[in-house]
Amino acid sequence: MTDKPTILVSRKLPDAVESRLSRDYLALLNPQDRQYTTAELLDKSAAADVLLICHTEHLNAEVIGRLPGRVRAIVNFSVGVDHVDLAAAAARGLVVTNTPDVLTDATAEIAMLCMLGAARRASEGERLIRSGTWNTWSPAFMVGTQVSGKRLGIVGMGRVGQVTARRARGFDMQVHYYNRNRLLPELEKGAIFHATLDDLLPRCDFLSLHCPATPQTRNLLDAHRIGQLPEGAIVVNTARGAIVDETALLEALRGGRLAAAGLDVYCDEPHINPAFAALDNTFLLPHIGSATRETRDAMGFRALDNLDAILAGAAPPDRVV
Repeated sequence: MTDKPTILVSRKLPDAVESRLSRDYLALLNPQDRQYTTAELLDKSAAADVLLICHTEHLNAEVIGRLPGRVRAIVNFSVGVDHVDLAAAAARGLVVTNTPDVLTDATAEIAMLCMLGAARRASEGERLIRSGTWNTWSPAFMVGTQVSGKRLGIVGMGRVGQVTARRARGFDMQVHYYNRNRLLPELEKGAIFHATLDDLLPRCDFLSLHCPATPQTRNLLDAHRIGQLPEGAIVVNTARGAIVDETALLEALRGGRLAAAGLDVYCDEPHINPAFAALDNTFLLPHIGSATRETRDAMGFRALDNLDAILAGAAPPDRVV
């Protein structure tokens, strides 16, 4: 028998994180990394004091209402918490935490990769090489969009947005941004603030989304707002799929209103609309914004710092609810 608290872990975590977790707690791990069904998650929660979950687990109000009474907290291995009904968690008295700060650089790198990949038709080029069908070169071959010197619009100038802006300046891009509040000059670093999306969008050769998914930002980039972008603009999304109206995005890509899109996130992951893959002007990644060894370890340790605080009766550093 052990008097250690029991922690249900929904997915396979980095080895170093699981080692620390197992040292300090009774950890119910998922070594096969199989995504649990809702029924399985609820069944396994019967023995748990805390749930340590990822964005792949969707805890809506109904699921939270069915959690066993012994569950005290939901510790997220993610920054975004749109997969958890926060109001329902608060009503149940559950503590909810996330892992901010530590994945900023890695996600900004992916934003730049999506921007470059979409602009320079990287997916098309790689397919030609892998299929062995590249057989010519000419001045008209594989002509894309130059990134250097262009105008970059950023929606959501938080941690990731600011680092993306810093990386973009290395390409001599002129940074514009929309945010709930204007940044201090020392954080703006010359970026141009726009108080409304209507003012920002016409000035974006590239648009990069970095805001959280909330009821207010769902389908933020819809047909109307896509229509406000300059002809031939390129859209990048490394935040959350729900921010974009995918039907409107696909229509704009098919019709040439947008030159391309670079996406790391989608509305119904991992069940991505196959229409995206059918288009040549999309650069697509499987939600790997934080997927570096350094970042995933840091996310795990940040989650465990929150867990330690909760179970010690202290305030967790990254409490959301």
